[in-house]
Amino acid sequence: MRQWHRTHALAVDAAVAVVAFAVILCGAVAAPHGGHGPHVPRFGLRHLTATTVVLAALASGALVLRRRMPRTVLAATCGLTVVEILVQSDDPRVPVAGSAVIALFTLASRTDRPTTWRVGALTVVVLTAAAMFFGHRAWYAQENLAIFAWTGMAAAAGDAVRSRRAYVDAIRERAERAERTREEEARRRVAEERLRIARELHDVVAHHIALVNVQAGVASHVMDNRPDQAKQALAHVREASRSALEELRATVGLLRQSDDPKAPTEPAPGLGVLDQLIDGFVRAGLPVDLELPTLPQLPLGGTPSPPPPRAEALRAVVTSPQALPASVDLTAYRVVQEALTNVRKHAGEGARAAVRIVRSETALTVTVRDDGTGGPADGEGEPHGSGGGHGLIGMRERVFALRGTVATGPRPTGGFQVRVTLPLNGARADETT
Repeated sequence: MRQWHRTHALAVDAAVAVVAFAVILCGAVAAPHGGHGPHVPRFGLRHLTATTVVLAALASGALVLRRRMPRTVLAATCGLTVVEILVQSDDPRVPVAGSAVIALFTLASRTDRPTTWRVGALTVVVLTAAAMFFGHRAWYAQENLAIFAWTGMAAAAGDAVRSRRAYVDAIRERAERAERTREEEARRRVAEERLRIARELHDVVAHHIALVNVQAGVASHVMDNRPDQAKQALAHVREASRSALEELRATVGLLRQSDDPKAPTEPAPGLGVLDQLIDGFVRAGLPVDLELPTLPQLPLGGTPSPPPPRAEALRAVVTSPQALPASVDLTAYRVVQEALTNVRKHAGEGARAAVRIVRSETALTVTVRDDGTGGPADGEGEPHGSGGGHGLIGMRERVFALRGTVATGPRPTGGFQVRVTLPLNGARADETT
């Protein structure tokens, strides 16, 4: 409601002006002392005149701009009220002063307290004095006292609204500042903790590595002449390295969260065990073909030799002509694993997959394609190839970390394809493909 009020302030002010216009006209045609008692108003005893309608329209119309020009609107409504007092007849005056009351309230709610009291006092004095000295009733008439009371209450109510708004804004600002301060304090403590751990790591490594270096130098110097002293120096080296490892483990353990998974003890997987991964998908119901194109080995008779077993072919890809970098080997395995998982989840029933691994002198290219329908499997997951899941995002992060390239998308003949190129020897993938 507050947000709508702020965005539609002009519409709200127009509605207030219409209501004020209607109230002024009702007050103009109602007699304060009807025939049913001294305090029971009665409508129809008075008649609207052109002067009454014009004054009411001008006074209420000025309220449309009460937020944009509060001082100007207050001056205009006060002037119209004085005009109404001067041109009134013997009948009780038209309540044009109500518009001045609304304008004074608006000014008091949107300015500071000293200005509110100065402007409010001036308004009360001007309107009350005009009613007392230029009105057709006695100076102590209740209508004159009503002008004094209503203008004073308008100034007080506007100041109260302003004070409450300022109080609420101060509380909100204090809460936001406390939140920002809390976040900054947390970041500062994290930075201090990292600096402390870095200093500890530096002290541990520097001290023990220096000790290992000295003892290793002693062992090298006395190895031939005094082997017993060399053994003692090597024992000191072993003890220093063990102490360094223990202190490093304790220090790095501070960086772990209590709920972090423990580090795996088995070696990281790679293409050497890719056949086991493929066998797992085959047993799960996904036929997978592994393609390892290599140069044909021709014997002396000219007849191509039979292809090597799959495990030996994978081993040849990993180790020939030289071993793959560990990061490339692990990333290629994870790419195949994620791609086959997506095929199993999204390609549909009866789909087949093919994994093609080609190694050149400068890059390793892994291609995983399928002939599925590309729709969600069992109504779960993201559409195949939409790129909206975390698997493809993680795949891209792994490949980009090695400066490789990733190309994913549907195949012209149906299905989906993932093609990853990983550079070898630190070369960029886009320079090798």
